[in-house]
Amino acid sequence: MTELLSQLWTPELQAAFTVVVVLLVILYVLSIVWVVRDAYLRGSYWYVWAIVALIPLLGVIAYCLLRPPLLQIDRDEQELEIALKQRELMKFGECANCGYPVESDFVLCPNCHQRLKNLCVTCNHALDPSWTVCPYCATPVGGAPARRSAPRGRTQQPQQAAPQQQRQARSGAAQPNGEHPAQ
Repeated sequence: MTELLSQLWTPELQAAFTVVVVLLVILYVLSIVWVVRDAYLRGSYWYVWAIVALIPLLGVIAYCLLRPPLLQIDRDEQELEIALKQRELMKFGECANCGYPVESDFVLCPNCHQRLKNLCVTCNHALDPSWTVCPYCATPVGGAPARRSAPRGRTQQPQQAAPQQQRQARSGAAQPNGEHPAQ
């Protein structure tokens, strides 16, 4: 049996076997390098996958089955694309009255003519109904003068104070500031 084996194990066969073993070792090292690099680019724990890849053949197969589907740069690009699309969609809304799609700066719904926003009397920008002042030109909404804090002694509302001042002016009584009306 030994003679048969020595006859088959020729120097040419021995050289071919050595070449195959060297190629398998190179393939094994390259597979570990590929797993580490790919895991790093995918944002995974590359050092953990490097240890798993040390198991010949099974480590690489396990990585191929469990690796993240996208590279980190692709995920970042996808997130930016989604954010951009959300931002574009924020330019649009729906009419509260009829549900018709409207743009964010529409003042009236083109379908049902429902007032969606107020217009600034000074700069004609569309204003949100909840705003009390135009953020573009600082004009109070509705054309009314800017509200200032009333003096502490005075608690009357402006609508109630006007008729009382008219009555006082007719009767010739003293003005609220203590002066007498001009006669």
